[in-house]
Amino acid sequence: MQQSQPLRRFARYAWGVLAWNVGVVVWGAFVRASGSGAGCGNHWPACNGQVIPQSPSVHTLIELTHRLMTGVDTPLVVALAWLAWKLYAKASPVRRAAAVSLFFLVTEALVGAALVKLDLVADNRSTARIWMMALHLVNTFLLLGSLTLTAWLASGRAAPRLRGQGALAWVMLGAVAATIAVGTTGAITALGDTLYPKAHVGIDLPAAATFLERLRIVHPIVAIATALYVMLAGVLARRMRPGAETAALSRRLVALFAAQIMAGVFNVAMLAPVWMQLVHLLLADAVWIVLVCTAASALAPAESLVPAAAGRPEFAPSAG
Repeated sequence: MQQSQPLRRFARYAWGVLAWNVGVVVWGAFVRASGSGAGCGNHWPACNGQVIPQSPSVHTLIELTHRLMTGVDTPLVVALAWLAWKLYAKASPVRRAAAVSLFFLVTEALVGAALVKLDLVADNRSTARIWMMALHLVNTFLLLGSLTLTAWLASGRAAPRLRGQGALAWVMLGAVAATIAVGTTGAITALGDTLYPKAHVGIDLPAAATFLERLRIVHPIVAIATALYVMLAGVLARRMRPGAETAALSRRLVALFAAQIMAGVFNVAMLAPVWMQLVHLLLADAVWIVLVCTAASALAPAESLVPAAAGRPEFAPSAG
Protein backbone atom coordinates (compact mmCIF):
# COMPACT_ATOMS: atom_id res chain seq x y z
CA MET A 1 0.00 0.00 0.00
CA GLN A 2 1.41 3.36 -1.03
CA GLN A 3 1.86 6.16 1.47
CA SER A 4 -0.21 9.33 1.14
CA GLN A 5 1.45 12.57 0.06
CA PRO A 6 1.45 14.06 3.61
CA LEU A 7 3.21 10.96 4.96
CA ARG A 8 5.82 11.05 2.20
CA ARG A 9 6.46 14.72 2.95
CA PHE A 10 6.78 13.95 6.65
CA ALA A 11 9.34 11.24 5.90
CA ARG A 12 11.43 13.66 3.84
CA TYR A 13 11.15 16.22 6.62
CA ALA A 14 12.29 13.65 9.20
CA TRP A 15 15.40 12.80 7.15
CA GLY A 16 16.08 16.52 6.80
CA VAL A 17 15.87 17.05 10.57
CA LEU A 18 18.31 14.18 11.04
CA ALA A 19 20.74 15.77 8.56
CA TRP A 20 20.50 19.11 10.36
CA ASN A 21 21.29 17.43 13.68
CA VAL A 22 24.38 15.80 12.20
CA GLY A 23 25.51 19.29 11.19
CA VAL A 24 24.87 20.55 14.72
CA VAL A 25 26.94 17.69 16.17
CA VAL A 26 29.88 18.29 13.82
CA TRP A 27 29.86 22.05 14.49
CA GLY A 28 29.72 21.31 18.22
CA ALA A 29 32.90 19.27 17.81
CA PHE A 30 34.46 22.23 16.01
CA VAL A 31 33.60 24.40 19.03
CA ARG A 32 35.50 21.98 21.29
CA ALA A 33 38.44 21.38 18.92
CA SER A 34 38.95 25.10 18.26
CA GLY A 35 38.88 25.94 21.96
CA SER A 36 35.77 28.07 21.53
CA GLY A 37 33.67 26.49 24.25
CA ALA A 38 34.06 29.57 26.45
CA GLY A 39 33.35 31.94 23.57
CA CYS A 40 30.15 33.09 25.26
CA GLY A 41 31.55 32.93 28.78
CA ASN A 42 29.51 31.00 31.33
CA HIS A 43 26.31 32.66 30.17
CA TRP A 44 23.46 30.54 28.81
CA PRO A 45 21.32 30.98 26.78
CA ALA A 46 22.66 34.54 26.40
CA CYS A 47 26.17 35.02 25.00
CA ASN A 48 28.46 37.00 27.32
CA GLY A 49 25.35 38.42 28.92
CA GLN A 50 23.98 39.72 25.60
CA VAL A 51 21.49 38.44 23.06
CA ILE A 52 23.64 39.78 20.21
CA PRO A 53 27.30 40.22 21.30
CA GLN A 54 28.99 43.47 20.33
CA SER A 55 32.40 43.17 18.58
CA PRO A 56 32.57 39.39 19.11
CA SER A 57 35.84 37.48 18.90
CA VAL A 58 36.34 34.55 16.53
CA HIS A 59 35.78 32.12 19.42
CA THR A 60 32.56 33.91 20.32
CA LEU A 61 31.32 33.70 16.73
CA ILE A 62 32.07 29.97 16.59
CA GLU A 63 30.25 29.29 19.86
CA LEU A 64 27.37 31.61 18.97
CA THR A 65 26.91 29.86 15.61
CA HIS A 66 26.54 26.55 17.44
CA ARG A 67 23.95 28.04 19.75
CA LEU A 68 22.02 29.47 16.83
CA MET A 69 22.09 26.07 15.12
CA THR A 70 20.73 24.38 18.24
CA GLY A 71 18.17 27.17 18.51
CA VAL A 72 16.91 26.32 15.03
CA ASP A 73 17.01 22.63 15.90
CA THR A 74 14.54 23.00 18.74
CA PRO A 75 11.51 24.07 16.64
CA LEU A 76 12.51 21.52 13.98
CA VAL A 77 12.27 18.61 16.43
CA VAL A 78 9.21 20.04 18.17
CA ALA A 79 7.50 20.25 14.76
CA LEU A 80 8.59 16.68 14.04
CA ALA A 81 6.90 15.41 17.20
CA TRP A 82 3.77 17.55 16.58
CA LEU A 83 3.41 16.38 12.99
CA ALA A 84 3.87 12.75 14.01
CA TRP A 85 1.13 13.25 16.61
CA LYS A 86 -1.21 14.68 13.95
CA LEU A 87 -0.47 12.29 11.09
CA TYR A 88 -0.17 8.93 12.84
CA ALA A 89 -2.46 6.82 14.98
CA LYS A 90 -2.07 6.64 18.74
CA ALA A 91 -0.19 3.34 18.77
CA SER A 92 2.08 4.23 15.84
CA PRO A 93 5.80 3.58 16.40
CA VAL A 94 6.49 6.79 14.44
CA ARG A 95 4.76 8.75 17.19
CA ARG A 96 6.82 7.03 19.87
CA ALA A 97 10.11 7.51 18.02
CA ALA A 98 9.40 11.21 17.46
CA ALA A 99 8.48 11.67 21.13
CA VAL A 100 11.73 9.98 22.20
CA SER A 101 13.62 12.29 19.83
CA LEU A 102 12.07 15.31 21.52
CA PHE A 103 13.02 13.93 24.93
CA PHE A 104 16.66 13.48 23.98
CA LEU A 105 16.72 16.96 22.42
CA VAL A 106 15.71 18.39 25.80
CA THR A 107 18.35 16.38 27.65
CA GLU A 108 20.93 17.40 25.01
CA ALA A 109 20.17 21.05 25.71
CA LEU A 110 20.42 20.48 29.46
CA VAL A 111 23.81 18.76 29.14
CA GLY A 112 25.08 21.56 26.89
CA ALA A 113 23.87 24.19 29.35
CA ALA A 114 25.57 22.34 32.23
CA LEU A 115 28.88 22.31 30.35
CA VAL A 116 28.70 26.09 29.96
CA LYS A 117 27.33 27.00 33.40
CA LEU A 118 29.83 24.74 35.20
CA ASP A 119 32.74 26.08 33.09
CA LEU A 120 33.49 22.60 31.73
CA VAL A 121 34.81 24.09 28.50
CA ALA A 122 37.97 25.55 26.92
CA ASP A 123 41.03 24.52 29.00
CA ASN A 124 39.14 22.84 31.84
CA ARG A 125 40.94 19.55 32.63
CA SER A 126 38.74 18.29 35.46
CA THR A 127 37.36 14.79 35.89
CA ALA A 128 33.88 16.30 35.86
CA ARG A 129 34.44 17.47 32.29
CA ILE A 130 35.47 13.97 31.20
CA TRP A 131 32.29 12.48 32.66
CA MET A 132 30.16 15.21 31.10
CA MET A 133 31.77 14.65 27.70
CA ALA A 134 30.94 10.95 27.96
CA LEU A 135 27.34 11.76 28.95
CA HIS A 136 27.12 14.30 26.12
CA LEU A 137 28.25 11.75 23.52
CA VAL A 138 25.84 9.06 24.74
CA ASN A 139 22.92 11.50 24.67
CA THR A 140 23.94 12.74 21.21
CA PHE A 141 24.00 9.19 19.85
CA LEU A 142 20.62 8.44 21.40
CA LEU A 143 19.20 11.62 19.86
CA LEU A 144 20.57 10.77 16.41
CA GLY A 145 19.41 7.17 16.81
CA SER A 146 15.84 8.14 17.70
CA LEU A 147 15.72 10.65 14.83
CA THR A 148 17.02 7.97 12.47
CA LEU A 149 14.38 5.54 13.64
CA THR A 150 11.67 8.19 13.23
CA ALA A 151 12.70 8.83 9.62
CA TRP A 152 13.12 5.11 8.94
CA LEU A 153 9.65 4.22 10.19
CA ALA A 154 8.07 7.25 8.52
CA SER A 155 9.48 6.02 5.20
CA GLY A 156 7.15 3.03 5.39
CA ARG A 157 9.37 0.44 7.05
CA ALA A 158 8.03 -2.03 9.58
CA ALA A 159 8.93 -1.39 13.19
CA PRO A 160 11.75 -3.57 14.56
CA ARG A 161 10.87 -6.21 17.13
CA LEU A 162 13.20 -7.86 19.64
CA ARG A 163 10.89 -10.62 20.84
CA GLY A 164 11.18 -13.84 18.89
CA GLN A 165 14.29 -12.78 16.98
CA GLY A 166 16.61 -15.26 18.69
CA ALA A 167 20.37 -14.68 18.74
CA LEU A 168 20.21 -11.94 16.10
CA ALA A 169 18.52 -9.55 18.55
CA TRP A 170 21.38 -9.94 21.03
CA VAL A 171 23.97 -9.60 18.27
CA MET A 172 22.49 -6.33 17.01
CA LEU A 173 21.97 -4.93 20.50
CA GLY A 174 25.60 -5.77 21.22
CA ALA A 175 26.67 -3.91 18.09
CA VAL A 176 24.66 -0.86 19.15
CA ALA A 177 26.10 -0.91 22.69
CA ALA A 178 29.67 -1.44 21.45
CA THR A 179 29.37 1.43 18.97
CA ILE A 180 28.14 3.78 21.69
CA ALA A 181 31.06 2.68 23.89
CA VAL A 182 33.68 3.27 21.20
CA GLY A 183 32.09 6.62 20.37
CA THR A 184 32.34 7.60 24.04
CA THR A 185 36.04 6.72 24.26
CA GLY A 186 36.54 8.57 20.98
CA ALA A 187 34.90 11.74 22.30
CA ILE A 188 37.07 11.65 25.42
CA THR A 189 40.18 10.96 23.33
CA ALA A 190 39.34 13.94 21.11
CA LEU A 191 39.10 16.06 24.26
CA GLY A 192 42.57 14.84 25.20
CA ASP A 193 43.90 15.76 21.76
CA THR A 194 42.59 19.29 22.31
CA LEU A 195 43.90 19.70 25.86
CA TYR A 196 47.19 17.83 25.38
CA PRO A 197 48.27 18.22 21.73
CA LYS A 198 50.87 15.67 20.58
CA ALA A 199 54.14 16.92 19.14
CA HIS A 200 55.05 13.68 17.35
CA VAL A 201 53.65 10.31 16.32
CA GLY A 202 54.30 7.49 18.76
CA ILE A 203 52.94 5.59 21.74
CA ASP A 204 55.54 6.72 24.28
CA LEU A 205 54.02 8.45 27.29
CA PRO A 206 55.60 10.58 29.98
CA ALA A 207 55.68 9.16 33.50
CA ALA A 208 53.14 11.75 34.61
CA ALA A 209 50.78 11.14 31.68
CA THR A 210 47.15 11.96 32.43
CA PHE A 211 44.16 9.69 31.93
CA LEU A 212 43.28 11.52 28.72
CA GLU A 213 46.76 10.93 27.31
CA ARG A 214 46.74 7.24 28.25
CA LEU A 215 43.35 6.79 26.62
CA ARG A 216 44.98 7.46 23.24
CA ILE A 217 46.30 3.90 23.36
CA VAL A 218 43.03 2.37 24.58
CA HIS A 219 40.67 3.99 22.08
CA PRO A 220 42.21 2.53 18.87
CA ILE A 221 42.18 -0.97 20.40
CA VAL A 222 38.53 -0.64 21.41
CA ALA A 223 37.68 0.86 18.01
CA ILE A 224 39.29 -1.98 16.04
CA ALA A 225 37.66 -4.65 18.23
CA THR A 226 34.27 -2.95 17.83
CA ALA A 227 34.75 -2.61 14.08
CA LEU A 228 35.42 -6.33 13.74
CA TYR A 229 32.39 -7.17 15.87
CA VAL A 230 30.06 -4.79 14.01
CA MET A 231 31.29 -6.09 10.64
CA LEU A 232 30.58 -9.63 11.82
CA ALA A 233 27.14 -8.52 13.03
CA GLY A 234 26.48 -7.07 9.58
CA VAL A 235 27.42 -10.34 7.91
CA LEU A 236 25.22 -12.32 10.31
CA ALA A 237 22.30 -9.96 9.72
CA ARG A 238 22.67 -10.43 5.97
CA ARG A 239 22.67 -14.22 6.30
CA MET A 240 19.99 -14.58 8.97
CA ARG A 241 17.66 -12.01 7.38
CA PRO A 242 18.23 -12.46 3.63
CA GLY A 243 16.36 -9.39 2.43
CA ALA A 244 17.53 -6.98 -0.25
CA GLU A 245 17.51 -3.93 2.01
CA THR A 246 19.18 -5.61 4.97
CA ALA A 247 21.91 -6.93 2.66
CA ALA A 248 22.55 -3.50 1.14
CA LEU A 249 22.63 -1.78 4.53
CA SER A 250 24.95 -4.32 6.09
CA ARG A 251 27.42 -3.89 3.22
CA ARG A 252 27.34 -0.12 3.66
CA LEU A 253 27.89 -0.60 7.37
CA VAL A 254 31.00 -2.71 6.80
CA ALA A 255 32.36 -0.20 4.25
CA LEU A 256 31.73 2.78 6.52
CA PHE A 257 33.35 1.15 9.52
CA ALA A 258 36.39 0.30 7.41
CA ALA A 259 36.56 3.94 6.27
CA GLN A 260 36.20 5.06 9.88
CA ILE A 261 39.16 2.93 10.99
CA MET A 262 41.27 4.35 8.15
CA ALA A 263 40.26 7.88 9.14
CA GLY A 264 41.30 7.10 12.70
CA VAL A 265 44.72 5.95 11.48
CA PHE A 266 45.16 9.15 9.48
CA ASN A 267 43.96 11.20 12.45
CA VAL A 268 46.69 9.71 14.65
CA ALA A 269 49.37 9.96 11.95
CA MET A 270 48.54 13.62 11.31
CA LEU A 271 48.51 14.44 15.06
CA ALA A 272 44.74 15.06 15.08
CA PRO A 273 44.30 18.31 13.15
CA VAL A 274 40.90 19.93 13.68
CA TRP A 275 39.62 19.21 10.16
CA MET A 276 40.55 15.52 10.46
CA GLN A 277 38.80 15.28 13.81
CA LEU A 278 35.64 16.59 12.14
CA VAL A 279 35.93 14.09 9.27
CA HIS A 280 36.42 11.32 11.84
CA LEU A 281 33.30 12.42 13.74
CA LEU A 282 31.22 12.75 10.56
CA LEU A 283 32.11 9.16 9.64
CA ALA A 284 31.25 8.05 13.18
CA ASP A 285 27.80 9.63 12.83
CA ALA A 286 27.34 7.94 9.45
CA VAL A 287 28.32 4.57 10.93
CA TRP A 288 25.86 5.06 13.78
CA ILE A 289 22.96 6.04 11.50
CA VAL A 290 23.54 3.12 9.11
CA LEU A 291 23.89 0.73 12.08
CA VAL A 292 20.52 1.87 13.45
CA CYS A 293 18.94 1.35 10.01
CA THR A 294 20.60 -2.06 9.62
CA ALA A 295 19.40 -3.20 13.04
CA ALA A 296 15.87 -1.91 12.35
CA SER A 297 15.78 -3.68 9.00
CA ALA A 298 17.22 -6.96 10.32
CA LEU A 299 14.85 -7.01 13.31
CA ALA A 300 11.70 -6.25 11.33
CA PRO A 301 8.96 -8.90 11.61
CA ALA A 302 9.70 -11.84 9.32
CA GLU A 303 6.41 -11.42 7.45
CA SER A 304 7.48 -7.96 6.23
CA LEU A 305 10.60 -9.28 4.50
CA VAL A 306 10.93 -10.12 0.83
CA PRO A 307 13.83 -12.35 -0.26
CA ALA A 308 16.68 -10.56 -2.00
CA ALA A 309 16.26 -12.82 -5.00
CA ALA A 310 12.88 -11.26 -5.65
CA GLY A 311 14.61 -8.02 -6.56
CA ARG A 312 12.19 -5.88 -4.56
CA PRO A 313 12.52 -3.90 -1.31
CA GLU A 314 12.30 -6.15 1.72
CA PHE A 315 9.58 -4.12 3.41
CA ALA A 316 5.97 -3.57 2.60
CA PRO A 317 5.25 0.19 2.97
CA SER A 318 2.28 1.06 5.07
CA ALA A 319 0.28 4.20 5.61
CA GLY A 320 1.65 4.48 9.12
